[in-house]
Amino acid sequence: MNKPSSALPADPTSQEARRPRRASGHITLKQLAERLGVTKVTVSRALNHPHLVSPETLRRVQEAVRETGYIPNLVAGSLASNRSHLVVALVPNIGGTVFQETMEAMTATLRQRGYQLLIGQSSYDEAQEEPLIEEVLGRRPAGVVLTGVLHSGKTRQLLQASEIPVVETWDLTPQPIDMLVGFSHDAVGRAAAEYLCQAGTRPVAVITPDDRRAMTRAHAFRDAVRRLADMEVPILPVAAPTRLGDGRRALQELLARQPDLGAVFCAADSLALGVLIEARSRAIRVPEQLRVLGYGDLAFAVDTDPPLSTVRIDGSRIGALAASMLMDRIEGKAVAQPVVDVGFQLIERAST
Repeated sequence: MNKPSSALPADPTSQEARRPRRASGHITLKQLAERLGVTKVTVSRALNHPHLVSPETLRRVQEAVRETGYIPNLVAGSLASNRSHLVVALVPNIGGTVFQETMEAMTATLRQRGYQLLIGQSSYDEAQEEPLIEEVLGRRPAGVVLTGVLHSGKTRQLLQASEIPVVETWDLTPQPIDMLVGFSHDAVGRAAAEYLCQAGTRPVAVITPDDRRAMTRAHAFRDAVRRLADMEVPILPVAAPTRLGDGRRALQELLARQPDLGAVFCAADSLALGVLIEARSRAIRVPEQLRVLGYGDLAFAVDTDPPLSTVRIDGSRIGALAASMLMDRIEGKAVAQPVVDVGFQLIERAST
């Protein structure tokens, strides 16, 4: 299988070998030193051995780094023409099955053209994402894949200054960092509300992970039910990543508040499975007494009793598209459609 043309020149000491592979736009150590009027050695010492420079020099270097978004190049010792074939993907939770299809498809698509995938975990936390991004960019990967579009200002600045190709996934925004493959969580919430309201105006509630994308689905669901059925909708958030037991405990709490609860939208299938188990333990008939709708269409959803109605996201398509778009950009090819909405599908089964 042919790899992208990244072979080293026959004479690694030639001028061609020393020439940067492209005008990347990110500030270099030399440029940072010139900006400060000091040597590269001084800047390097300030960054790596701050005790060897004066407090004033250290302050000036740190201020310049913040202003420019400079990222130390941890692979600067390699020849510039030796293009990286490593793509880094950050996911909220490595153990989260909802992202597995995406990572598997991305790995397979990248491998076809000679690239490898490295996965990092951001743990649903912007504060943890920033240092992770700094570490990733310092190693100059060929491309970066992010889960979601909600990032700190510093993270956006670092990514844009690096000019390394970036694809954001699993969400939509009118202002992507670079490229985007996702869907509307707001639209998911509205569609779930419309579906559950079709069969009448029984009291409904939402159980949701407390991450931003899930909360977007929950709030959109609540607002749509208010509009469609003129009902208030309790939202019960649980800490992400969620577990089956969270769904059981959440249903216990909701029934204690509202014994006549008629439907639950679970913004994660793991929560929906817990709801089904708790309902059975209480002899609550699903869907006759309680309708249950999930999100994710995880592998177990079709095998629950009753089978779980849920919202299906094509994670494999997201992964394959993100990988293809990255590789095209890395190899200097035009990306015809830099923003792709893959949509979603509501899968109706016996739980509703």
